[in-house]
Amino acid sequence: MMTDRTGRRDTLVGLAALLLLLVAAVAWFASPTILYPIGDRLVECQACRIIYFHVPSAWVAYLAFFVVFSASIQVLRTGEPRWDAIARSSAEVGLVFTTLALITGSLWGKPIWGTWWAWDARMTTTLILWFIYLAYLMLRSYVEDERRAARYSAVLGILGFVDVPINYLSVTWWRTLHPEIAIVRPEGPAMPPFMVQILALSLLAFTLLYMYLLLRRVGLERTAQRLRAAQLGVAGQGA
Repeated sequence: MMTDRTGRRDTLVGLAALLLLLVAAVAWFASPTILYPIGDRLVECQACRIIYFHVPSAWVAYLAFFVVFSASIQVLRTGEPRWDAIARSSAEVGLVFTTLALITGSLWGKPIWGTWWAWDARMTTTLILWFIYLAYLMLRSYVEDERRAARYSAVLGILGFVDVPINYLSVTWWRTLHPEIAIVRPEGPAMPPFMVQILALSLLAFTLLYMYLLLRRVGLERTAQRLRAAQLGVAGQGA
């Protein structure tokens, strides 16, 4: 059983690595030239190729926090440790992908906007999202009682997810430096089909990487939960 699980995880990470290498090669050597509007003209934007990593990082962060949201509801409903392990693990992995989104966004912004950071709506709400789930993990560390920590963090995991749709729709609701939604639109993607295909491939690679990291982290968390339960049992017998 353990060998089968290890084999599946190895397959996931191997496939994710191969896909990421393929995306990197296609993005830098085969992707069509990206034109970015600056003022009233379009200029060639080499730095915009980072979109193939920036956008999937953000989307997978959304996925991770949705898993936190769903698992947190189950924590409050059932109180089962396995749901808490999933929520906590996904929050940690989601924080990593949010950090990647912030870093790649800054690398994109410097040559285009002339600054590493601009306090526009999308960037600000992304930073707020990062702080929300950092607070989630800090809460887990500060509350010693495991059951109370699970309940408190579950409430934060549910409420914190509100920032995800706000973040996604921020470029529609407010005037920002960040480009408008260009893929999921009623009239279709505002980019060439080949670019959409590269993005889809990259999104698949990042999703597989997320699944691998989540499975590994959940396994570690479940082991830690069993060890803590065993320690409490030994302490109770000693008393």
